[in-house]
Amino acid sequence: MQSSNGKTGEEEVPLLQRVPSIKESEIVGDYLEEEDLWMKVWIESKKLWHIVGPAIFSRLSSFSMNVITQAFAGHIGDLELASLSIANNVLIGFSFGLLLGMASGLETLCGQAFGAKKYHMLGIYMQRSWIVLFLCSVLLLPIYVFATPILKWIGEPDDVAEQAGLVSLWLIPLHFSFAFLFPLQRYLQCQLKTAAIAWISLVGLIVHVFVSWLFVYGLKLGLFGAAVTLNFSWWVLVFGLFAYTTCGGCPLTWSGFSIQAFSGLWEFLKLSAAAGVMLCLENWYYRILILMAGSLKNAKIAVDALSVCMTINGWEMMIPLAFFAATGIRVANELGAGNGKGAKFATIVSVITSTIIGLIFCALIMIFHSKFAILFTSSQDVMTAVDKLAVLLALTILLNSVQPVLSGVAVGSGWQKFVAFINLGCYYIIGLPIGCLLGWVFNFGVEGIWTGMIGGTAIQTLILAIIVFRCDWEDEARKATIQVKIWAKEDGADGENQITEK
Repeated sequence: MQSSNGKTGEEEVPLLQRVPSIKESEIVGDYLEEEDLWMKVWIESKKLWHIVGPAIFSRLSSFSMNVITQAFAGHIGDLELASLSIANNVLIGFSFGLLLGMASGLETLCGQAFGAKKYHMLGIYMQRSWIVLFLCSVLLLPIYVFATPILKWIGEPDDVAEQAGLVSLWLIPLHFSFAFLFPLQRYLQCQLKTAAIAWISLVGLIVHVFVSWLFVYGLKLGLFGAAVTLNFSWWVLVFGLFAYTTCGGCPLTWSGFSIQAFSGLWEFLKLSAAAGVMLCLENWYYRILILMAGSLKNAKIAVDALSVCMTINGWEMMIPLAFFAATGIRVANELGAGNGKGAKFATIVSVITSTIIGLIFCALIMIFHSKFAILFTSSQDVMTAVDKLAVLLALTILLNSVQPVLSGVAVGSGWQKFVAFINLGCYYIIGLPIGCLLGWVFNFGVEGIWTGMIGGTAIQTLILAIIVFRCDWEDEARKATIQVKIWAKEDGADGENQITEK
């Protein structure tokens, strides 16, 4: 498309039209040779935290919605709390992890397309992700419909299983919201529209608090009301992000619904499935730890202590998960722009930053090792058990400050299928068997199981680190730019941006 000044439409379009505080050269990542190293680090850190900051806030807001709902359910009764917790953590946790992982495939596609300035493709990719994730959500429905017999089969008490099965039916709308929300979030993150995600997350959290009070205490709807608030609040997030996208928030990348979204679904499904398996193998790994602890001696104390540790780990994991998303986007943007050195430098800065934060939290756990459990329990036995697990918790937090960042590099580079095999081997062929051996054969109990699983995480992190830092980034950038051109040709962009600046 030729303009009056002789430039193409692609040359006229600024890479980031809506973020005036960040220069185009900073977004693209063209590192000038004469720049000082610390200036490079400062520039890259600004790009990184432009994504990480809002991502941490939005993840904490979403996590807090579930915590608030469980708190309201807990004030209704113990059975209500147990049933909602089981439905939320087991059933919703399963579909949440799978669909979240599948949506992360967009970080590869949208990130590289945005870096290559193929803006028109981002909207098409998001619509394809909606289609694929919605169909997968339909396939997962039997888990919710038959939740009661499933929960009884895995050993839950009959009253809890029956109540949780009923709650799971009420949470089906929440389940379907994931299919639309996660692609919207990644689509916007790849364009650095992170402020919009943070503000809409804040609105959703405020709405959730009000609606929870209204349904549980105002309208006296009990457990049904507590469950329905999650449906309501998460769909507020979906409609808020959708409205922002379609009502002028993304003029470069959203040009309306397209029939092209229905083409290339099989290839898109393969990438999404690989990303889903990769992240699910990580997400389920430490959930299995709690299930395994339930078969040990003094299982109640072991499970309670682990629940405290996993809750703390879950809160802190919001930070590494934000770095996971940010690193994937930064690496994909740089590779799509053909800047291999920029992708490598973004990886180094992200790993170092996340590790420093992990060391701080690791130190806090060790300093308050005998005190932090009091936030969750008044049982002296549980507090003593948590104290014994503090070192393992600190090591887990430290490893989790590095491992998700390296996984983010894999997502940005499109290595999901390869990393899924690494996760399978390290977690389930090495980590779990060693944990079982230490826990039951050598009678180290929950400490033995957790130690073995940490070993699996450590091996996986080491392998990813070797792969990432021995990578030929210029070759990866070359392959990414070629692949983006192929995608652009298949989707009608044909090498030239179709959206001009208005």
